[in-house]
Amino acid sequence: MANRYWCGECSFKTPWLDTSEGLRRQIEHYARKHPGIAPGGQIETRRRGPGARSACLLLAAAALVLLTVVATWRR
Repeated sequence: MANRYWCGECSFKTPWLDTSEGLRRQIEHYARKHPGIAPGGQIETRRRGPGARSACLLLAAAALVLLTVVATWRR
């Protein structure tokens, strides 16, 4: 599962990463840009995987083909 870490002090955010890499980058950011402040902010979780959009598109295409077949069959 991918997460994106947002800084609580500025507009910095990590790219979509696994948990350990995201935390490491957030800690490095705080050490570099906000020394003396404990890392904070928000963690955004990617709700769907990268293939979810293509699966939805495939389902819509199959429904369209099925609808076309049924419409031509009824004539």
